[in-house]
Amino acid sequence: MATLGQRSLQAWVETRELRLSESLTTVQKAARHKCFVSYHHENEGEVKVFLESYESVFIPRVLGVSDEDDFIDSKDTDYIMDQIREKYLTDSTVTIVLVGKCTWARRYVDWEVYSTLRNDKNNKRSGLVAIALPSIEVDASKKLPLRVSDNVNEDKGYTRWWKYPSTSDSLSQMIDEAFDARIGKANLIVNTRDRKLNNSQCP
Repeated sequence: MATLGQRSLQAWVETRELRLSESLTTVQKAARHKCFVSYHHENEGEVKVFLESYESVFIPRVLGVSDEDDFIDSKDTDYIMDQIREKYLTDSTVTIVLVGKCTWARRYVDWEVYSTLRNDKNNKRSGLVAIALPSIEVDASKKLPLRVSDNVNEDKGYTRWWKYPSTSDSLSQMIDEAFDARIGKANLIVNTRDRKLNNSQCP
């Protein structure tokens, strides 16, 4: 089921977003993409710092797939991905994967990325950004979720593997690039890997 941390983080995000929206200009509001944030629950502290530091850059959604969802035991992968897209990603245009030590091991991160990369009958694909959290080395590519790694190839892949942003402008550039890739790099998407059925053991 959704952890207390997930729900409290989503509530915290919504409260801050309401307060922030009152202080932003019309131009600032228009420039912010709505982004789904995919992460491992063990990194909730770092995720909260990230959201707090860059809340003016994008509009976050942080509550994703959980054991509580009634569709997760279905054998129909297309149905599952349609449900994820409809329930959690439908109004977002970019997915940000915040990568920590064990993010690669979580099956729901894989499912969220899978759904991000596909078009379905009701929703278009989203852009994808992979960002290393400060707790890991940025060159530790083995920590990337495999489906993300399939799509990272410098400038020749659908997405890129970024260092943790140092400024709001640098994060905004990452998100804008991912947003534009939905059209400009759609032919580079690799999403053929079978969905991850179980969490992996993370040392």
